[in-house]
Amino acid sequence: MTTPDHDDAPLPPIPNLIAVVGCDGTGKSTLTHDLQRIVGAHVPTVRRYLGLISGESGAKIKDLPLIGPRLEKRLAAKAAHAQDMKNKAPGFWGALVMVGLSIWREAHLRKVCRLAESGTVVITDRYPQAEVSGFRYDGPGLGLERSKGWLVRKLAEREQRLYKRMARYRPILVIKLDIDLATAYARKPDHSRSELSDKIAVMARLQYNGAPLFDLDTRAPYPDVLQKALRAVATVVPSLPSTL
Repeated sequence: MTTPDHDDAPLPPIPNLIAVVGCDGTGKSTLTHDLQRIVGAHVPTVRRYLGLISGESGAKIKDLPLIGPRLEKRLAAKAAHAQDMKNKAPGFWGALVMVGLSIWREAHLRKVCRLAESGTVVITDRYPQAEVSGFRYDGPGLGLERSKGWLVRKLAEREQRLYKRMARYRPILVIKLDIDLATAYARKPDHSRSELSDKIAVMARLQYNGAPLFDLDTRAPYPDVLQKALRAVATVVPSLPSTL
C-alpha cells in the first residue's frame, strides 16, 4: 500500500473505496447491503463493516440460551457508559481493552484498503475518523480530553496517533446519510433522544480529512435514497453503467 512521506499527510482518495456513514436510524445497514448487491451485479464488490461491534453481534449474544438477553443488556450498558464522552475514561485495564480494539480496527482498515486497491469495489458501513473522540462517532474511544492518570493518558495519546494514521486513508467517496431527530427516534425508539441528537450533530460536521463527500437526506422514501446513492457511486466507479 502506498504511504505518504509524512505521518499525518493524507493519501489521495483510494479508488473503489466507498464509505457510508450516518447516525443510527439512517439505514446504513440496509443501504450498504443493497449497494453491494446491485453494484456487485456489474463489478466485483464486497461490503465491510468498519465499526467495532455490530448490531448483528448483539443479536447473536441475545440468542444464547438462558443467559443471552441478560448478558446482551449488561454488555450494551457497559459499552454505552464507556462510549459516553461525558463520563470519565475507564481505568487502566478498560483503557487497554479500548486501545486494543482500536489497533484491531486499524488492521481491519488496512485490509479493506488493500482490497480496494486490488480492484474490488468495497462498500463500508461506517468509517474511522480522527476529528472527534468517541467510539460512537468512530473516533478514538478514550479521548485525551477525559483521560486522567499517566498510564491512561499515554494510552489515549497512542490511540489518537492510531486514528490520525487511519484518517490518512480516505475513501474515493463518503456518503453521509442525513436525518432529523424526530425521524431517527421514530425508527430507533430504543435509543435515547439525547444520544441520537448528539450523534446527528457530530456526524453533520465530520469532514473525513477532506475526502469527497455526498450528503444524502434519508427522510426521503427509501427507493429514492437508494437511487441517489447508486448514482453517486456510479460517478466514482468508471466501470459501472451510467444508467445504474
